[in-house]
Amino acid sequence: MNPYHIALTLIPGLGNRGIRQLLALCPEPEALFSMSHAQLKELFQRHDSIISTIESKAVVAQAEQMLPLMEGYGVDTLFCTEADYPQRLNEAGCEDTPVLLYRKGRCNLNANHSVAMVGSRKCTDYGICTTTRLVQEMKADNTLIVSGLAYGIDTAAHTAALDNGLPTVAVMGHGLDIVYPYQNRYLARRILDQGGALLSEYPIHTGINAAYFPARNRIVAALSDATIVVEAAERGGALITANIANSYHREVFAVPGRLDDSLSEGCNNLIINNKAVMIRNAGDLFYQMGWKNTFDRQRQREEQLSIFAALSSNEQAVVQLLTDNREMTLDEIVAKSGLSLPKIASTLMDLELKNVIRCLPGRLYKVK
Repeated sequence: MNPYHIALTLIPGLGNRGIRQLLALCPEPEALFSMSHAQLKELFQRHDSIISTIESKAVVAQAEQMLPLMEGYGVDTLFCTEADYPQRLNEAGCEDTPVLLYRKGRCNLNANHSVAMVGSRKCTDYGICTTTRLVQEMKADNTLIVSGLAYGIDTAAHTAALDNGLPTVAVMGHGLDIVYPYQNRYLARRILDQGGALLSEYPIHTGINAAYFPARNRIVAALSDATIVVEAAERGGALITANIANSYHREVFAVPGRLDDSLSEGCNNLIINNKAVMIRNAGDLFYQMGWKNTFDRQRQREEQLSIFAALSSNEQAVVQLLTDNREMTLDEIVAKSGLSLPKIASTLMDLELKNVIRCLPGRLYKVK
């Protein structure tokens, strides 16, 4: 952990956009604190308060004091110029995302595919079941699941990811020395134990502040290739996340609900106003995102296994032969199976009737 990375974020008035602009001129934050007054004046012109803060180096001392406390809580940092920092936050249009993240856990934040799952804290059984099913279907793609550890849909998304062996990240609106809501402390522990991570832009000992939670939604949106809104009222944090994702040019999906259900009003409005694509299952997500083949291969494999289990032993033996050899003649099947010609002929006919195999010109057989 570099104290100068932390110190840069502690300078009042600089902000994330300002820091990103500054790094283009001064890539090494440590060098900033060694500049002369004239050099700083050239950089910051009339911003005398920023200049005096840098010259005093008080923020550097403050950052150095934080390091042992962070180590005690198992927290480290990710700076925007480092390889482990989530590069989606560095993409065009995300200039307001934090240049420094505090992290607990070692999850890969640059996974091939990442999806945010958001929705109401006061969700219904329909919302929980839908969230669980969608996440379960994403297992085919090993998708990174991102959410905010809140009650309701967030909790359902993290739990489903853990139950299905998927990596998951919880973005917090406070310091990582605490867990809020307190009742989700066990879920947070599970996330860490199963290779996930907790993230925050706020240093440790930053307490609960209602204003911080809408701000953290931009991190949830930026961390993800797509955001799925499962249940949302007309107003709420989930819709904030969806709107931010749209502003970042990320795809937004919404689960439709009953017209008279207040918790589906936000989702239905997103779809009606063309701010979200309707989603029924993970296949819709994968198709829209260009990840379709992964889902199709998994679904096809599951269907094949289901059919295979219902076949007789002779039928299974023939299907396995055809799977291993792509195409075979009747004589080849007889020779390799060890079964009699009448038995093979009868088995092949049964498999054709069950729509498991097909006969090609030249009396070649193959699995459909």
